[in-house]
Amino acid sequence: MAFYSSSYPILLFSFVVTNSFIVAFAGNFNKDVDITWGDGRGKILNNGKLLTLSLDKASGSGFQSKNEYLYGKFDMQLKLVPNNSAGTVTAYYLKSPGSTWDEIDFEFLGNLSGDPYIVHTNVYTQGKGDREQQFYLWFDPTADFHTYSILWNPGQIIFYVDGKPIREFKNLEALGVAYPKNQTMRMYASLWNADDWATRGGLVKTDWSQAPFTASFRNFDAKACIWFNGSSSCSSNSTKNNQWFSQELDSSGQKKLKWVQQNYMVYNYCTDTKRFPQGLTQECTVTNKN
Repeated sequence: MAFYSSSYPILLFSFVVTNSFIVAFAGNFNKDVDITWGDGRGKILNNGKLLTLSLDKASGSGFQSKNEYLYGKFDMQLKLVPNNSAGTVTAYYLKSPGSTWDEIDFEFLGNLSGDPYIVHTNVYTQGKGDREQQFYLWFDPTADFHTYSILWNPGQIIFYVDGKPIREFKNLEALGVAYPKNQTMRMYASLWNADDWATRGGLVKTDWSQAPFTASFRNFDAKACIWFNGSSSCSSNSTKNNQWFSQELDSSGQKKLKWVQQNYMVYNYCTDTKRFPQGLTQECTVTNKN
């Protein structure tokens, strides 16, 4: 689970979307987010166009969206901690409050110089996770900005990197698999020390002589239903302009997904029979048949 600030009240929302959507906003961190922890280690720069998070031995840092959402397409460009980033985790995720929370995670696990980052993904529903899939990338994520996207709609959750799908989590409620649909989520991001598990299972520790570590964010874009004062901002008048709400992977998208998973996936909970000796979960049974 990603690190987050727990200073917000526990509120559970229930809401049914009836063919209604809205485009949120794009692009200015001064308007879009609040830096929530880090004692000045999170900085908004360039008139709101750039946000940097830093980590030293005393503390990491993080921020969250001002808005809460129920379904959306969320894009963020990240440039990850360069050089020896072992022990660090840069996180970008959606999360609801409460003890039975929903969560959709990108976590980027640092590594020794020259070794690849691991992209760690997870989906929590009603407080239950254990749905990890991990990937290497086909580029150096520290050399430049790349776009990491989360599509969350009533039918599926899809993780994208530079427009390529890397993971799909379908709504299989008909088979008894819980799906995040009733709890609003904020977008969070953080940079923190996790050298007890992040790099080679905690074998490689953070080298604090390399600190401060810095990750950079830009171009946050949320095309989403915004939740405000107990209701959604979505309107049925805008259905034609919001393809994300019914978006799914077509045959071309499925081929790209298969290419990524065949060439860059390094861990899949749906094949880890040793970890789950009692049997794989229902969604794994369906996925493994495809």
